[in-house]
Amino acid sequence: MTTNTAKGSGSSSTALPDPETPEGRKLLRKAIGASAIGNATEWYDYGVYAATATYLTQAFFPGDLGTIGTMLGFAVSFALRPLGGMVWGPIGDRIGRKAVLAMTIMLISVATALIGVLPTQAVAGIWAPILLIALRVVQGFSTGGEYGGAATFMAEYAPDKKRGKYGSFLEFGTLAGFVMGTAFVLFLELGLTDDQMQTWGWRIPFFFALPLGLVGLYLRNQMEDTPVFREMEQKGEIEGTAWTRFVDLLRDYRRPILIMFGMVIALNVVNYTLLAYLPTYLQNNIGMSTTTGTVTILIGELVMMALIPFFGQLSDRTGRKPMWWASLIGLFVFALPLFWLMGQGFVWAIIGFVILGVLYIPQLATISATFPAMFPTQVRYAGFAISYNVATAAFGGTAPLVNDAVTQNDGWDLFPAGYMMIACAIGMIALPFLRETAGCSIRGTEIPGEETSAEKSLTNA
Repeated sequence: MTTNTAKGSGSSSTALPDPETPEGRKLLRKAIGASAIGNATEWYDYGVYAATATYLTQAFFPGDLGTIGTMLGFAVSFALRPLGGMVWGPIGDRIGRKAVLAMTIMLISVATALIGVLPTQAVAGIWAPILLIALRVVQGFSTGGEYGGAATFMAEYAPDKKRGKYGSFLEFGTLAGFVMGTAFVLFLELGLTDDQMQTWGWRIPFFFALPLGLVGLYLRNQMEDTPVFREMEQKGEIEGTAWTRFVDLLRDYRRPILIMFGMVIALNVVNYTLLAYLPTYLQNNIGMSTTTGTVTILIGELVMMALIPFFGQLSDRTGRKPMWWASLIGLFVFALPLFWLMGQGFVWAIIGFVILGVLYIPQLATISATFPAMFPTQVRYAGFAISYNVATAAFGGTAPLVNDAVTQNDGWDLFPAGYMMIACAIGMIALPFLRETAGCSIRGTEIPGEETSAEKSLTNA
């Protein structure tokens, strides 16, 4: 097996870049940029969609569906994410991570930009929401390959002992994209009248996704595929077809698939409740204005961005599992009182959201270090993409729709907190079976890390 540190950045080397050398640091910065820009583009779309939800409702769902129609438009993009994972993941394990990531980022950015030119329901009738839904489906299909590939790409470039630190910048890109989208809409709301925003101003932020995608495509084309994948190619261990990779995954790696599924339920119910649904919640349930709600979200997200690298680096010292335990338990205990606190006024809403964000960060900051390491190299992309996206489609992407439907129909404003608590309980059931992989090599054809006592008990039973 090749060594895990590089003396240089030559194209023929399959060694990991050494952060102690100028060449290694430069290569790691390029890998971070190439990975994070796609995540930023994906979440820029989510940020814009969430921040313009009231305008999209007026433009595409002015009838009986109302906000639920807009939340359905958000959720439907997730229906195609599992299919995207099943298609893009095995292809990425067969032909490489880089080629797939170049395709997915362009699909995401073009589909997002096209939302900005759609006719409204007043102009095109039923075709307006149909076209919106169709573009959200394209986004979902491409996102099904984007996130798993970007996380795998970054994990396979990062040094083993610093995978948490460098992998956390992928999630920094997540929040950066969301903040960019939200801030762009806020900037327009401050500079335009309500009538201008409702008629044409809401369209402008969607156009910006196209240049973001082009920058991402350029950055990714400047990189070689990951050292870990190239090592497998050189050893002749990448064999068969993409279908072979898919079959191998489902036959031999059902246990890590189920473990990740449970953890992703917790991760993404919290994620999409806090980042995608909360702007609507603050307006409809708390009574905040659109601008005040947006400012609340922005403040919380900026605090989270500042803390992500710290928690990622901390996980390299403490391990991934302690970080997840602290986050899951903290959210389970404090979700209800903090959601109640957000209903007490603007300042309290900021405090409540910031605390929730800080409790969530230990999960978010360690995704790229934790999940790719659950699978061996030959099925890593597919394992991550399929497990992550099936759970996300079923529970994460539907969280805004479920939260909105229950709070609007039943009037229980604290339901989102209860929903988060249930999700965290599921995560705590799955977590004991997760192997600790902090500092472990993720090269080779075996699952990284040592078998846990929970795994052994299950096997013996």
